[in-house]
Amino acid sequence: MNEIARLCEKMGADVDQVRRGIGSDDRIGKRFLFAGIGYGGSCFPKDVQALAHSAREVDYDFKLLNAVMQVNEEQRVYLVPALKQYFAGNISGRRIALWGLAFKPNTDDIREAPALNIIHELLAAGAAVIAYDPEAMNNVKGILGDKIEYATDPYHAVTGADALIIATEWNEFRTPDFTRIVGGLKNKAIFDGRNLFDLQKMKDMGFHYVSIGRKVIEQK
Repeated sequence: MNEIARLCEKMGADVDQVRRGIGSDDRIGKRFLFAGIGYGGSCFPKDVQALAHSAREVDYDFKLLNAVMQVNEEQRVYLVPALKQYFAGNISGRRIALWGLAFKPNTDDIREAPALNIIHELLAAGAAVIAYDPEAMNNVKGILGDKIEYATDPYHAVTGADALIIATEWNEFRTPDFTRIVGGLKNKAIFDGRNLFDLQKMKDMGFHYVSIGRKVIEQK
């Protein structure tokens, strides 16, 4: 679906509509067709890598599986170039808010979490990161320490930030107080790796809104 999402962006299509169409086929189903910034966790990445390793041991070129891993690796930081483009190619000195650290909601598990890849890319480009996650911040502190800041709540994270990136689809992120977001951010710019928000609403509110496999909403 992430590859389909990339194609949708090129063609001006909406991956959410494509997902609904594909998922309406009972042979496929709708549960696991969401485009985003890649999979993580302790099980699926390990199982995919193990199967690929087994294929290499018997000298079998498992093209599809290799492509899955390559696409997923690229997808983890898919929003970073869009963020850099918004700031004319340079995010050095920018303060970026990050909502979500766990690889999925309702867990503190950060193993193979795309948020970690995003953080490393942002730090390497000279940006500062302030992150919030309901459960996973202590685990990230154990890895990154004071390389990033940790917010007390989502609105603390956006206060004084130049832009917001969403990396995990926690329920509390789905229906935020946009007035508080606008009041906190220096720029009305959201880069949403989980397609949480309605495009028309983002347009009406004047956001620059980048999601996955959907039209970019240009800032008014």
